[in-house]
Amino acid sequence: MKLGVLTVVLGDMMLEDTCAFLEEQGVQMVEIGCGGFPGKAHCDPDILLNDSDKLEEFKSTLVKHNLEISALSCHGNMVHPDKEIAKSFDEDLSKAILLAEKLEVPVVNTFSGCPGGSKEDITPNWVTCPWPEDFLHILDYQWNEVLIPYWKEKVKFAREHNIHKIALELHPGFCVYNTKTLLQLREAVGPEIGANFDPSHLIWQGMDPVACIRELGKQGAIFHFHAKDTKIDVYNAAVNGVLDTTHYQKELERSWIFRTVGYGHGEEFWKAIVSELRLGGYDYAISIEHEDSLMSGREGLTKAIEFLKNVLIFEDKGGMYWA
Repeated sequence: MKLGVLTVVLGDMMLEDTCAFLEEQGVQMVEIGCGGFPGKAHCDPDILLNDSDKLEEFKSTLVKHNLEISALSCHGNMVHPDKEIAKSFDEDLSKAILLAEKLEVPVVNTFSGCPGGSKEDITPNWVTCPWPEDFLHILDYQWNEVLIPYWKEKVKFAREHNIHKIALELHPGFCVYNTKTLLQLREAVGPEIGANFDPSHLIWQGMDPVACIRELGKQGAIFHFHAKDTKIDVYNAAVNGVLDTTHYQKELERSWIFRTVGYGHGEEFWKAIVSELRLGGYDYAISIEHEDSLMSGREGLTKAIEFLKNVLIFEDKGGMYWA
């Protein structure tokens, strides 16, 4: 495994300074935003796809600081019912795929997206229950008329450009948000669909990340991994449940908040996750994503780096001399 960082947290720094800082911290891989919600602070495809000198400068900066790119990230809602919004996200994703091909980066991270509830809707509609039956009709429309057709075409485009791993982050608010929905889309459109596995979104839904890793690992469906934690507020969750729409800034009122790894769960929890990843055949990037509202980006990132150095398994497992 290799220690990685999603560089969005350092978006106020130039790429050169970001890489120098991460090299000094012992980071081995970087996940770089190149459109959509992560933005383009360190990587703008409109520049890098059209200026060979800038592309070489970008590549040489990473080599200089002994960093590899684990994935290009371009999270968005490409099936948004507002056609202009959907088009913008889709164009960003296409450019991310083209740039990944040029950089020989094997993984592109994004979301599945979430359509409206019908052709007449202008906002996304995330369904959370099967009754009344209106919701089942919504799901049928979203999956069979929008989501599956879109991803069949996008997977075809990716395949044509030698990208065979599109890693979807399992995230509430989008059609793919848990193990079942990820595998449902993968079965419908092809093995190019896998998970950008982020335990934080599963923890607050009441899921067990280790069990989910085992299930996805059976199909080789984990393409990338985010190291981010969640802390459940036991009192607030007991009163209001975990489907929480309270603003992230109101931490004392929420049922859960995102935390830097180690501040939601301890080493035993994270060592079990890392061990299950290895059992499932995943030995790629463990990419830190900082979204802890109780810490600055710099402090949260450095604490996560030090925490994971004692948790990750860096070397090949070797032979069993004892068996």
